Amino acid sequence: MTSPKDEAGDTRGPSRRELLLGSLGLVATPLLGACNKDAAPVGPGETKLPKDKVPKERDMKDIDVAIIGGGPGGLAAALTLGRAGREVRVFDAGPPRNAAATHIHNFVTRDGTPPDEFRAIAREQLGLYPSVGVIDARVSAIAGEAGEFVLTTAEGEQRARRVLLCTGMVDEMLELPGFAEAWGHSIFQCPYCHGWEVKDQSWGFLATNSEGLEHGFAQLLRTWSRELTVYRIDGVEIPAPLSEVLASRGVKVETRSLRALEVEGGALRRVVLEDESRVPCEVLFAHPPQRHVSLVADLGLELDPGGYVQVDPMTRQSSKAGIYAAGDLTSRAQGAIFAASTGVHAAAMINHELAALGVYPSSVAP
Repeated sequence: MTSPKDEAGDTRGPSRRELLLGSLGLVATPLLGACNKDAAPVGPGETKLPKDKVPKERDMKDIDVAIIGGGPGGLAAALTLGRAGREVRVFDAGPPRNAAATHIHNFVTRDGTPPDEFRAIAREQLGLYPSVGVIDARVSAIAGEAGEFVLTTAEGEQRARRVLLCTGMVDEMLELPGFAEAWGHSIFQCPYCHGWEVKDQSWGFLATNSEGLEHGFAQLLRTWSRELTVYRIDGVEIPAPLSEVLASRGVKVETRSLRALEVEGGALRRVVLEDESRVPCEVLFAHPPQRHVSLVADLGLELDPGGYVQVDPMTRQSSKAGIYAAGDLTSRAQGAIFAASTGVHAAAMINHELAALGVYPSSVAP
């Protein structure tokens, strides 16, 4: 790195007022992750680009920011940092989390876009920014500290001042016959992403625990369908008072546990109950368990009560100084536009932090 190594300073951490004033240029305030007390200070439009403008797999040189994950969050972050002239590499080693999905929805100007097309357009637009590169390689380990991170890949080692995790989550399929086959085709997690296309069909919500019911998810689903039934797996009980509330909202509660799904070519047809009864059902919403990719799990970052990476709400820095996170791995509120938004947020805060340390792009460095 040609710029000075980050030095530890006041570990008190800036107040929100200081952070806001700093973002306005009124004070020079190093950014700290509030959840880490020992942290160190820290193309428009859709114009198609010529082939030579598409970002190449550039050499593995020292960079400002390494972004792990090439989905909406990572790509949006790369765009933000590229527009600030930062040397950035996006490491992308699919398959994407939404591999089963055929279209992205609820993303303004991109509603109905196939995920592969979304990524291709994003990569093409990143080609406008010469400091941004995309490397199709898996990062197997991250070592070092803020200012001197070392990423290990099959292509070699990459040194970076900061790391932004945009790795999403891994959905673990329920051990129900037919579940994996229908996942992403007629079994969904988010009605805002997939509800409109299947509205007014026969819907079900599969309660795998009490959390979704207690937070009103079943009542929410009634927004899209008059025909909604709550099913449960073995071991989940639905309290009578809650059943009464659901019934008053026009939601049927099935007391028999669900044992299997009858699926034809990814299309859900019926659910099979514990007494072998078969009930017609065309759409099922479910929230199966999720886990982090091994790279994130191995970092030992602090997690919130839901198991997601805990970040400072202002800076999106994790419990380890210099490592930031955005997108699905930080929240149950998951979706392409959420990931892109938090990716932009994290990228802006990283750029602010580096500028506060006097670390500037080489084109404008003193």
